Amino acid sequence: MFGFHYYTPTKVVFGKDTEKQVGTLVKQTGCKKVLLHYGGGSVVRSGLLGRIQSSLEEEGIPYVTLGGVVPNPRLSLVYRGIKICREEGVDFILAVGGGSVIDSAKAIGYGVLDDGDVWDFYARIRQASRCLPIGVVLTIAAAGSEMSNSSVITKEDGMAKRGYKNDICRPVFAVMNPELTVTLPDYQTACGCTDILMHTMERYFTNGGNMDLTDAVAEGLMRTVMKYALILRDHPEDYRARAEVMWAGSLSHNGLTGCGNDGGDFATHALEHELGGMFDVAHGAGLAAVWGSWARYVKQDCMPRFCRFATNVMGVTEEGTEEEVAAKGIEAMEAFYRSIHMPTNLKELGIAPTEEQMKTMARMCSQAAGGQKGSAKKLKEEDMLQIYRMAAGAPGL
Repeated sequence: MFGFHYYTPTKVVFGKDTEKQVGTLVKQTGCKKVLLHYGGGSVVRSGLLGRIQSSLEEEGIPYVTLGGVVPNPRLSLVYRGIKICREEGVDFILAVGGGSVIDSAKAIGYGVLDDGDVWDFYARIRQASRCLPIGVVLTIAAAGSEMSNSSVITKEDGMAKRGYKNDICRPVFAVMNPELTVTLPDYQTACGCTDILMHTMERYFTNGGNMDLTDAVAEGLMRTVMKYALILRDHPEDYRARAEVMWAGSLSHNGLTGCGNDGGDFATHALEHELGGMFDVAHGAGLAAVWGSWARYVKQDCMPRFCRFATNVMGVTEEGTEEEVAAKGIEAMEAFYRSIHMPTNLKELGIAPTEEQMKTMARMCSQAAGGQKGSAKKLKEEDMLQIYRMAAGAPGL
């Protein structure tokens, strides 16, 4: 096992009607003015935004608003948010939404207190030293950004999708009412469950050392998400299922399931980031579409983990060689994805990248990773290209 630092400063307020406490929670931070950041659509139509505004007003907290966040949040809106915060004297950002809104809020938080270009952080040119404090009202169980140190932003020029990690962006508080996720479209719920699973698997499929306790937590989390994802497929109004998945989303990406390993693989995420940047696909669906190809490409280099996954998570009981057991685990995971209507290849995702586009994605993925990415297997540009080709169903692969 590896030594580790585990840092989770976010206060979690979980349960029904917890959004009513937002005004009090913000007031406790001592802030003077809030940027209320959100996407739009259901947050407005459902009345949630209005309830939060009323909660802030009851506590005498002034605020300005900035909506318009989209999936794969855009750098241009981040720049706009930075400008608004500086002009209005904002000293706290309240993100109302899912991972895209929270990630956008984190980027704005970095940029307000920095004299340079906030994209420098995502391009790995500089490190951020400060960030405005951030609070969250979570409406989508998926990204885990409500407790994580990471955010992902897409730069329209070149459609580069890049992530950045820094503990200073971890939210001060996260309000989680599972009822707020009930009205999500089935596809979005399934994408969220996939993202939660992937955040755990990225930390699970590693080489070099693990902890039994951490493995047990990760395996239990994955089994729980799969169990309740199927319930939500058939009964989307089920509060218990919504609550289980929402809490799993936070625990999957706050660092807990990576304690004692080498920091995680995250190659599947890196591969999907290029898909998301080039084709603007839903993040969870993009992950599902490339995972099986990644798994088959790397399994020989991480065989004990794939065998353990097959047995402890996917319930494979058939005897056989390590190769056969690992293969059955991968097949079982893909069968689960299909059961919740997630794609397992790029054709099912609805895209057909050309050879040149795949080469471009592999090159950009390699460059973003500093030359290589992964723990289960260190992937270089040619490896990444091969995985894209496998996911696209290239002949002979």
